[in-house]
Amino acid sequence: MTESRPGYPVRVDAAVDPQVSRGLWLVKWLLLVPHWFVLAFLWLAFVVVSVLAFFAILFTGRYPRGLFDFNVGVLRWSWRVHYYGYAANGTDRYPPFTLADVPDYPAHYDVAYPQRLSRGLVLVKWWLLAIPHYVILAVFVGGGLWLGTRDWNGDGSWDTGWGAGGLVGLLVFIAAVVLLFSGRYPRPLYDFVLGMDRWALRVAAYVGLMTDVYPPFRLDMGGPDPGTVPAAPIAPPPVPTGQRRHSWTGGRVVALVIGSVLLFTAAGALFGGGALLWADRTQRDGGYLSTPAAVVRTDGYAVTTEGFRLEGAGLDWAVDNVLGRARVEARPAAGSGPLFVGIAPTSAVDRYLDGVAVASLQDLNLRWNGTPSNTWTTVEHAGGAPATPPAEAGFWTASTSGPGKQVLTWRPSAGDWTVVVMRADGGAAVIADVRAGATLPGLPWIAAGVLGVGVVLLVVGGLLVGLAVHRASQPPYGEMPALGTPPVPGGPAAAEPETAATRT
Repeated sequence: MTESRPGYPVRVDAAVDPQVSRGLWLVKWLLLVPHWFVLAFLWLAFVVVSVLAFFAILFTGRYPRGLFDFNVGVLRWSWRVHYYGYAANGTDRYPPFTLADVPDYPAHYDVAYPQRLSRGLVLVKWWLLAIPHYVILAVFVGGGLWLGTRDWNGDGSWDTGWGAGGLVGLLVFIAAVVLLFSGRYPRPLYDFVLGMDRWALRVAAYVGLMTDVYPPFRLDMGGPDPGTVPAAPIAPPPVPTGQRRHSWTGGRVVALVIGSVLLFTAAGALFGGGALLWADRTQRDGGYLSTPAAVVRTDGYAVTTEGFRLEGAGLDWAVDNVLGRARVEARPAAGSGPLFVGIAPTSAVDRYLDGVAVASLQDLNLRWNGTPSNTWTTVEHAGGAPATPPAEAGFWTASTSGPGKQVLTWRPSAGDWTVVVMRADGGAAVIADVRAGATLPGLPWIAAGVLGVGVVLLVVGGLLVGLAVHRASQPPYGEMPALGTPPVPGGPAAAEPETAATRT
């Protein structure tokens, strides 16, 4: 008597290829570049389709059939690519570029179409209920916590980090090395790898909202899927002769992908435009929008920005209508003396600070440890003290000095400019909190323009996606019953779970 296992609506099959090349795996990464390029766009469309399916299930309890077939096709395409590549290295036959099932290809993937889905489960199954599987798959196919902690910040604070890699990739690499030298793919490794791949693909269908049946915590090893048939090995699926045409034609797939790209771009534009409008309405301080405060420090005598150039025929218009007035605020650290803040032509600053120990600002490091602790990375230049205190040098275009917070305002104009922060007495050891800002009078118009672009992209992308899904949902002409489900004379057709493969 052959042992049977509980059925699962996701079927993942693979046929062993006894003639896998010893060394082809060394260049498969290059051969798969076209597939990876196409799959990048298909998976973007997969996300859009899954969002549409989420709301469809939430309000109707049904996964629209056209959307379902597309997402199954993306997973099927991905499985063929991974089986050929580095998730199995199970065949040397190049994967076809199609969403449809290819009966004579050695890798197959299918999901039984559910007539009804739970409206409540759709809210939690793709994240909360799937957490145990995510933890397991982090070991199987990648991710996982580092075994220990690291000083990521270089400042003595130790944090937990994430590591990459997975057991599937490691075992496939070991099997490939054995294959390279012996000409044989170790069958136990193949079976184990296929079991982990099958686990991952079942979870993919579950979190992709395609089934309410929770994935089993079971490693069904080997190529043929034993999930819906006796556990004994089975032959590859027969080649059907009377299939109907796949509803996702090339044109419809392209329309869906382009529409998805436009929708993603629209989401970014709408979010960006909304953020700009929110900043304009709520984040102004005295009419200025400013950067977060950041600490600048040096044991030398001055902190300087890198020189920046302003030029162009329309500069005055841009300053008056877009940039507005600029502002630099500097607050001395507790116990520090009065500060000096000035801006001047870069050539004049270079002459004044020639031979002086200064620090040049490079990168801003943004951190949050309960309170903001942003700091500037600086490059120190050795030297001595300045010949005169900064306020006594007569070349500053705009400057301010004194105790407490110093605020420098300046109307930008053409030229090369450098901002300098020093102690007012020209002494060593400068420590201050500094932030920069501008009035940005053109920000509301920029925000409105970005929002307008987002709305246009949203409409065009939505129309393309809707048209593609509507056309794909129409029954194709020339429909024929799938092989193996002939009508019974004098009775109803043989009952069999409808899947994306039998529908195509």
